[in-house]
Amino acid sequence: MTSLRTLGSSDLEVFPLCLGGNVFGWTADEQASFAVLDAYTAAGGNFVDTADVYSAWADGNKGGESETILGAWLKARGNRSDVIIATKVSQHPEYQGLSAANIKAAADASLRRLGTDHIDLYYTHFDQPEVPVEEIIGALDELVKAGKVRHIAASNITAERLRESLEFSDREGLARYVALQPHYNLVSRDTYEGPLQELVAREGLSVVPYFALASGFLTGKYRPGESVDSARADRVGDYVASERGQKVLTALDEVAAARRAPVATVALAWLAAQPTVTAPIASARTVEQLPALLGVAELELTDEEVARLTEASA
Repeated sequence: MTSLRTLGSSDLEVFPLCLGGNVFGWTADEQASFAVLDAYTAAGGNFVDTADVYSAWADGNKGGESETILGAWLKARGNRSDVIIATKVSQHPEYQGLSAANIKAAADASLRRLGTDHIDLYYTHFDQPEVPVEEIIGALDELVKAGKVRHIAASNITAERLRESLEFSDREGLARYVALQPHYNLVSRDTYEGPLQELVAREGLSVVPYFALASGFLTGKYRPGESVDSARADRVGDYVASERGQKVLTALDEVAAARRAPVATVALAWLAAQPTVTAPIASARTVEQLPALLGVAELELTDEEVARLTEASA
């Protein structure tokens, strides 16, 4: 059985692959979403990531679709206590920003859609530098004290603002971020490595990277001269065309062949091997896409393999 990992200083024990819920209500309808969630939890998975804004960008959607589908699944399966739910605040069309009032109102809206009385991990989705950290942390602490949120985390935040937030929490004895969700993968390393990574390591936070597979590029299905029928295809054109992207794919192909593993599994395993990373996030719109993602729980790369991929992605 796959070992669970402790998320930062929290009491949350999570599966080493966090299932992304951004596709629920977008490229996966309710039936497909239920099937993916069933297969993920049947394999031992217990950590699902969503956001109040998912998927407002899709035609006909208004935001909250992912949470609503996830809530319906939790109710149908009666398994709320077995699943760690992470969601986010600041981007929903009706709940923009990180003012104290908005954070609390958005949390209540998420709780209603999820059909639960608590959120296990609540992220500030995108930081707002114009809002004092004292106001943000104060509002989040109120949610924790009210039992609506178990633990808090941040996504898309600078090292300086994260440091200020942690110092304020420590100074005032308030809820403290336990995790960070940055954009981080083999073809996007400077979005996390450096001061942010150093701060996270020093402060004992866990990292749960998003875009772990670079919108599907690191699955290996996007190659020069080939077209892929995917809602994300437009996002990966720059990776396909770049010299760095091709070097990374070559290295992934070599390691994948040697380990007889899917390219996506190897890409996730590289992330999982990085200091501070606890569980990469990856999404699947079909059950057939899941095994390559779940494989990260079992595949441990050698130091040489990690170095080969790191060099190719430099």
